[in-house]
Amino acid sequence: MAPKFGTSGLRGLVSDLTGDLIAAHTQAFLAACTTGGKICIGRDLRPSSPRIAADVARAAQKAGVDVIDCGAVATPALALAAGQVGAGAVMITGSHIPADRNGLKFYVQGGGEITKADEEAILAHLGQPPASVDVSGSMTQDTGVSARFVARYEQAFGSNALSRHRIGVYEHSAVGRDTLQQILAALGAEVIPLGRAAHFIPVDTEAVDPAVRTQVESWVADHQLDALVSTDGDSDRPLMADENGCIVPGDILGQISAEYLGAQHVVTPVSSNSGVTEKGFRQVHRTRIGSPYVIAGMQGCDGVVGYEANGGFLLGFEASGPAGTLPPLLTRDCMLPLVATLVAAQGQTVSSRVAQEPAIFTQADRLQDVPTADSQAFVLRLSKDDDARAAFLAPLDVLQAGGIDLTDGLRIPLTQSRTLHIRPSGNAPELRLYVEANAPEAAADLLSAGLEQLRKAFES
Repeated sequence: MAPKFGTSGLRGLVSDLTGDLIAAHTQAFLAACTTGGKICIGRDLRPSSPRIAADVARAAQKAGVDVIDCGAVATPALALAAGQVGAGAVMITGSHIPADRNGLKFYVQGGGEITKADEEAILAHLGQPPASVDVSGSMTQDTGVSARFVARYEQAFGSNALSRHRIGVYEHSAVGRDTLQQILAALGAEVIPLGRAAHFIPVDTEAVDPAVRTQVESWVADHQLDALVSTDGDSDRPLMADENGCIVPGDILGQISAEYLGAQHVVTPVSSNSGVTEKGFRQVHRTRIGSPYVIAGMQGCDGVVGYEANGGFLLGFEASGPAGTLPPLLTRDCMLPLVATLVAAQGQTVSSRVAQEPAIFTQADRLQDVPTADSQAFVLRLSKDDDARAAFLAPLDVLQAGGIDLTDGLRIPLTQSRTLHIRPSGNAPELRLYVEANAPEAAADLLSAGLEQLRKAFES
């Protein structure tokens, strides 16, 4: 799979991410976007990330841009650091995909994620010769990025916000594993570190591997935890399990957090749990999947938050915590939905707080190693051909119950209060499947049956 530029940056096989390719994309980003003449560079814990970070730094300095090396830090902490110094940022990460792949995420001046318009501008500058400069950019280090990010939460929530919580942290190879523990401890929780890995482990918080689910359940029981939390590789997507070891979906964390923070407007992709529309927010705007679309939908709204189905949370206004204010942060943050949900559950169990949400249940998984072109052709055929769509649905023991939604991929309303959503991944050779039902068992059954149908479709 050749490197691909899309949502928030570039991704591809490490072997294809050459110094020249990294330099070209870095220079195109600097030419197309406002960075204030300086960028912060952060990286995850993949073996290839230090080399790629050095490639980005060299390209930026050659372009006359000052570089602030922030080291191995969580993506939202890097964005916060860039905002504090009025710089752009580049995060070297492949997020949740395997270690043989990596990528770049770009942030404009102030730490905001790039928009779709920014993506188009970067693509337009690719291949153009860089502007000549008289003086190379400087290189400095910032070793206080994570500490300032921890302080953001302590100042807003206070040192006693989680004082009665015993929380496990599945560390694996998440770059924010230590930062997450420091935040929880600063808020008064008893923290139990679990599963630290010396090698990179790709953890997808939206489609949690069955083996990981089993391990999480064991840890929660063995250590008598009130909750267990974790993140993906670059720590912008959350993972939470309740006191029974059951995974809480990221969009449910988003719903709870939005309510706790007092949001008036909520922006979230069409793949997120539709229960958010029943919670009484002034407005809920459903977008295409991807943080640039969420950010675009947040523009011009007061009291607005955004989140994705994977739980990555964007705060668009100055919110109030129990101890102080929490400034906006327009990049995906995994820490806020974890902390806000735990604090919102004070005086009750996490499962009890989750049970207060509308009784709509989602599940998601993916069919891997499916070329993007094949996924797109398949979804297009089901979208246009009523007979093909009916034939695909027939073995699932459901019927179409309304008009299809083509906001992003193919979303099909079904009988028995169910929904099936098929979408080609925008950044990996995967075909994503999202389902929704009015009971957990019904959602699990539909997901299993839907995946089996997809496998058969691509085996034939």
